[in-house]
Amino acid sequence: MSSQKKNIFTRLLVWRYKHISNKTFTQILSVIVGFLAGLAAVTLKNITYFIQAILERGIIFSNNQLYFILPIIGLTFVYLYVKYVHKKKLEHAISSILFALSKKKGNISLKKIYTPLITAPLTVGFGGSVGLLGPAVVSGAAISSNFGRLFHIDTKTRSLLIACASAGAVASIFQSPIAAIIFAVEIFSLDLTLASLLPLLLASISGVLTSYFFLGNEVLFNFAITESFQIKDTLFYIALGIGTAFASIYFTKMYFAIVSFFKTFKSPKYKLLVGGLTIGTMLYFIPPLYGEGFGFINNLLIGDHLSALGKTPFDAYISNIWVVVALLFGITLFKAIAMTATFAAGGAGGIFIPTMVMGSALGNVVAKIINNLGFGLHVSESNFTLIGMAGLIAGVLHAPLTAIFLIAEITGGYELFVPLMITASISYLLTRNAVDYTIYTRELAQIGALLTHNKDQTVLTLMEMDDVIEQNFKTVNADMTLGGMLHNSVAKSSRNIFPVVTKNGALAGIVLLDDIREFMFDTSLYETTKVEAFMHSAPEHIFYETDRMQEVMQKFQDSGAWNLPVIKSGKYYGFISKSKLLTAYRRKLINFTP
Repeated sequence: MSSQKKNIFTRLLVWRYKHISNKTFTQILSVIVGFLAGLAAVTLKNITYFIQAILERGIIFSNNQLYFILPIIGLTFVYLYVKYVHKKKLEHAISSILFALSKKKGNISLKKIYTPLITAPLTVGFGGSVGLLGPAVVSGAAISSNFGRLFHIDTKTRSLLIACASAGAVASIFQSPIAAIIFAVEIFSLDLTLASLLPLLLASISGVLTSYFFLGNEVLFNFAITESFQIKDTLFYIALGIGTAFASIYFTKMYFAIVSFFKTFKSPKYKLLVGGLTIGTMLYFIPPLYGEGFGFINNLLIGDHLSALGKTPFDAYISNIWVVVALLFGITLFKAIAMTATFAAGGAGGIFIPTMVMGSALGNVVAKIINNLGFGLHVSESNFTLIGMAGLIAGVLHAPLTAIFLIAEITGGYELFVPLMITASISYLLTRNAVDYTIYTRELAQIGALLTHNKDQTVLTLMEMDDVIEQNFKTVNADMTLGGMLHNSVAKSSRNIFPVVTKNGALAGIVLLDDIREFMFDTSLYETTKVEAFMHSAPEHIFYETDRMQEVMQKFQDSGAWNLPVIKSGKYYGFISKSKLLTAYRRKLINFTP
């Protein structure tokens, strides 16, 4: 930026500070980032559909053997882009945003604006079994973060605008503004106050209007509910809730198991080859695993399971309903494997839409089993398909409200609100008891970087240890005489604690001013008594590399100490005082609270 442009921009900022309040400016920015996030989502969808259209015109898809090669081609393009252009390992979309919020003050790299617009279409367009929602959200979040930096927005507001961008992206993709707001609240652990609700609402409206402007009335699910909820079906919806809970647990555990398996491959090329062949093999037997899977869901909703399944090696037996049930159940099982293999092989995408595909298949399976048991029972297969999606979203993402409102909005009515609540709540409660963290959050929780709705824990997560470490302590060594300690350390220090360190910098112990107070004026001891006579161990140690702020606070509580030493790389590094820790906590709490 030239100096002239900088001067103009500086004047603009000054004018803004004088004439526009922070509250109003935040609302203006929420509309802008909602529009830009929606635009990113629309762009992402169009690029992906363009790639798929080219492949469909150039390749005869009735020959399923071609499915073997397409995912490998797409993953190879992604690999080449990452290696020679991006030059950094791709991160999981939502997890990277959550980490930026907790440990980077909401700062997201400029690269994450455009990288998802390249890598995700290449992955999904060539058959990778992942979704586009995650990349759309991270692109929108990166736009919002960099907007915040440009206009010198504080950390709290920047985090809110990132959530606004996420709401805008979700609203644009699903054309469901209410679910988009709830998604931002549940996934990013926002406090739902008027200060946060209004910007989220504005961003969501902006995102959905962007979608309508560029895509018209085109909707993902062209379906209207024809069979309303019947009280006699309540037990079946409870059973579906239990089934989706088990499927959610399976989905989550399978994801981490496959990711761990792929970590055994040292070379990205081996991961690409194994992952690509795995996906291709599954696509040969189960074609609906190709890409996102919205066509599969739509076919199930209109009751056309033959079109949903496509051409398979089992076409000769497709007239048998139990073969259909088995194939649909196979999609439920293998969608999780295909999705994770795509990620592990180096692909880019999201887990939200694969979760919906898996849930739709399971819901349809449950309905078909009930309708074909021969007991004269009948339930709506379309309704179970929809509610199965809600059950998986609630269980896999731990987002029951998002699941309920999303399905209600995309079907254009609330006739299924009661069964949605039954299934989603059961799935969420059972899954939450079995799996503490989601695919988004487990690794963040392990490194102490997870924001939650627990405000106390969130504030501690946002705190940085470097901000509370004090290093203005005079060190002594065990062989130093009492006189030497008094003249060289005590007389020159304003602190009442003195760390005793070895020659290599390790902490041997501490000496308190109270320990030497009664001997300070006995000059006969100055040369005969050494520091080691007064030295004792610290009540507890804080380890810089491994201790999180929650553990630091717990150590102060358990030890009752007012100062604890910090050990870094095995050496003395400084002290943390309880008073400074609590002061920093109070300040962070004030800044965090809307």
